[in-house]
Parts: sequence; structure tokens; C-alpha cells
Amino acid sequence: MGGEVIIFISMFLVVFAISYLYFTTRNKERLALIEKGADASIFMKGKREGAAPFWKVVILNLALLLMGIGLAIFLAAFIESTLGVDEDIAYPGTIFLMAGLGLYLGFTLTKKLEKQD
Repeated sequence: MGGEVIIFISMFLVVFAISYLYFTTRNKERLALIEKGADASIFMKGKREGAAPFWKVVILNLALLLMGIGLAIFLAAFIESTLGVDEDIAYPGTIFLMAGLGLYLGFTLTKKLEKQD
């Protein structure tokens, strides 16, 4: 019982430490830029020229990832039944391969989508 509590507390502390370091570092960088006389408009998050909306990118990448995983399961079953490859090798290998290809395809299509808009 004590191990689960220690793991939960450790995970919480890691998330807290990372966020603390991120925000304090960001604050120090901004203060240093302001002291040097940099324009304050660089801190405002504006919409980039030609950037696709965030929701389109997320939906595109998620759809291609799930399609890649579905195709991988089908392909692994085919490889297992026809070639006789062990199930423990066929499924993880094809799932990771096709998921990676789906994410790469999503990255490529996102670049085209940003150029198009």
C-alpha cells in the first residue's frame, strides 16, 4: 500500500517541478528582454501568418494515427495467418510501424495545410 502512495506523490512532484521550472525560466527570460529594451509585443501570442487552426491539425493527426493503428491490426492478423509469424512479434511491430507512418503522413499533410491557408 505504501508503494502506490510514494509513486503518486513522486509523479505529482515531477509535474510540479517541471511546471515550476518552466514558468520561472520564462519569467526570467522575459525580464531580461525587458531590461535590454526589447519590444513587449513579442510576448503576445498572436496568430501566425498561414497557420492552420489548431483543431484541424489535432483532428487530422488523430485520424491518421487511429487509421494507422487499425490498418496495423489488420495487417498483423494477415501476416500472422499467412506467414506464420509469432503473434507477439507481428502485432506490436506492425502497430508501431503503421502508427509512425500515420503520424509522419499527418505531419506532411499539416505542412501542406499550413501552406494552403
